[in-house]
Amino acid sequence: MNVYEIDGSRFSTLHGFFDEISRVLIPGVYWGRNLDAFNDILRGGFGTPEGGFTLKWKNSGLSRERLGYAETAKLLEAQLQRSPPSDRESVAAELAAARQCVGPTVFDCLVEIIRCHSTASLEAEDGVELVFD
Repeated sequence: MNVYEIDGSRFSTLHGFFDEISRVLIPGVYWGRNLDAFNDILRGGFGTPEGGFTLKWKNSGLSRERLGYAETAKLLEAQLQRSPPSDRESVAAELAAARQCVGPTVFDCLVEIIRCHSTASLEAEDGVELVFD
C-alpha cells in the first residue's frame, strides 16, 4: 500500500493544509480546496491510488494546536459573512462555541473526514488509513 506523508510543521491554517495535500497527494491537480472537495479526493479518481493508501500525519500534535479553536473561529467568521440569512443563526452558534473552546475544531473535522474513508468505516472501499506521527 502506498504511504503519503504530510508534515504539520509545513502549515498553520486550513488553506496551508490544502496546499500540503496538493503537494503530497495530488501534485499539479486542480481541486476545489474546501472540505467537501477534500472528502472527494479521498474517494479516489483525482490521482490518488484506487486501492487505497496510508496517510501519515507527521507533527500531528502541532497541527492539532494550529488548527484548533482560533483557526476554527477564523473560518467560521468568514463563513458567517458569506452565509445566507437562513444559515446565520447556526453558524453564529458554532462560532460562539469555538470562541469558548467548545465543539469540534478544524483539526477534528479533517481527522473525521479522513477516518470516514478507512477500512473500519462506511466508505471502507476507499481504503484510506490515517497514521499519526
